[in-house]
Amino acid sequence: MQIDWLTVAAQIVNFLVLIWLLQRFLYRPITNAMTRREARIEERLSDARSRRKEAEDEAKNLRKKRDELEEATQEILEEARVEANELRQRLEQDIRDEVEQKRKKWKDMLVEERADFVREMQRKAGHKVLDIAGRLVAEFTSGALDDQIAQGFVAKLKDLDAKNRKKMATAANSTEALALVETAAPLDASARRKITRAIHEQFETDIEVEYREDNEVLLGVRLTIGEQTVEWSAARHLKRLNSELEELLDSASPVRRKETADEL
Repeated sequence: MQIDWLTVAAQIVNFLVLIWLLQRFLYRPITNAMTRREARIEERLSDARSRRKEAEDEAKNLRKKRDELEEATQEILEEARVEANELRQRLEQDIRDEVEQKRKKWKDMLVEERADFVREMQRKAGHKVLDIAGRLVAEFTSGALDDQIAQGFVAKLKDLDAKNRKKMATAANSTEALALVETAAPLDASARRKITRAIHEQFETDIEVEYREDNEVLLGVRLTIGEQTVEWSAARHLKRLNSELEELLDSASPVRRKETADEL
């Protein structure tokens, strides 16, 4: 088989462009968003430290007052020391409780937002990859594939299970039945003859076969007779991959939140 180096070079260029686009519009915005998020968290923690310092300064002022009262009677000194210690302990405990409460709240919020953010980015990335794959398949679909598509459809039609074969045959032999064959691009006459002959042979009918184009049927064929439909195409597999991606992301979300909490 002769290698079309121009096509190979075009595919390599497409791949490099795809890598650059992902770096420019996906990974870099994600990194910038995470950096801004960390900066906001650091700002909040700095505010908490400042408040703690204010409390400590206030405690120092109380101790200074206690020292000044040392010139007074021992009773006043003892009373002032007790009051200062109690107030300091109460303030420090209040600050610790408040800081711990806010730290826990910020941590929970960060865990939730980070998990949701990562999940959404993964979902968008997955959908983008599937969308790009679909467009690439559509771009490289041409008349040169007509024979392979027809042969593949005929083979799949022969392997159709008994239940679906019976349903299709019943629909094909009904009054005024029409077999609708849909492909992404028009098939040549040879490919159409192969598909028409296979339909007549497999369902034992001389039903009229009509051909139409549908951009969603990538690299494959969709056959509809009445209310019965069978389809073999790349688009069908891409849709299934999309559904599996959604299920995978949904099932992984609780685990991701737990892992994020452990990291923090």
